Amino acid sequence: MSGWHEHLERETGRYQDGESRLGDSEDDPRQRRLTRLGNAAWGAGLSALMLGRREDAVAWFERAAAHYRESWEEAPPASWGRPIAVLKAQLLAGDAAGIPTRAEEAARWALTTGCVEAESAIGRYAGALALLVLGRDGDALPVARSLQGADGFPPAVAAALVGLAAGDREGVAAAIEAVLASFETRDSFLEDVSVADTVLCLHALASARWPTAPLRESALLPRTLS
Repeated sequence: MSGWHEHLERETGRYQDGESRLGDSEDDPRQRRLTRLGNAAWGAGLSALMLGRREDAVAWFERAAAHYRESWEEAPPASWGRPIAVLKAQLLAGDAAGIPTRAEEAARWALTTGCVEAESAIGRYAGALALLVLGRDGDALPVARSLQGADGFPPAVAAALVGLAAGDREGVAAAIEAVLASFETRDSFLEDVSVADTVLCLHALASARWPTAPLRESALLPRTLS
């Protein structure tokens, strides 16, 4: 637990420092400063979640989503990581037993970015997530299938998205386990916060569709979900 307290304190400090630097700066575009704020809030949210501090985690995830979304307005074209981060933050801010209204609103916004028709796999990933959050599984299925075999896109994540869209409960469970296993071999994480965030998001989407078994115990997951 002490390690996660230290992570939370560090990310909170980064966030506060970022807030103090949010004024105009010709050498540091505002969209980058907003992204760093989002990253710090994201790291704080994950740290609070690992500590079992659910309300604090929700507040941090919502801050992260707001900053990522604002940063999109001035970001370079095809900065698809921003809408993905917005969707993931709002998914984690919601109850794992269902999709919250804010995630649905974020998904509707994400679809306005053109992510579904994006040339890049990462853009279509945002589109697949948005459609799945809205329960538009039939629309999500071809988008998710387009990610299978896409250069550089994690096969297990693509399999989980296809399974969610197709209603393949057993396939989703196996794919989520594979995603978790892949996280457990990672050497680096955003903000150095070692949490299998994609697993948590996929589990939230699965839980909105059918009863799910607890995730297996892992150092990369909150104990409340295992």
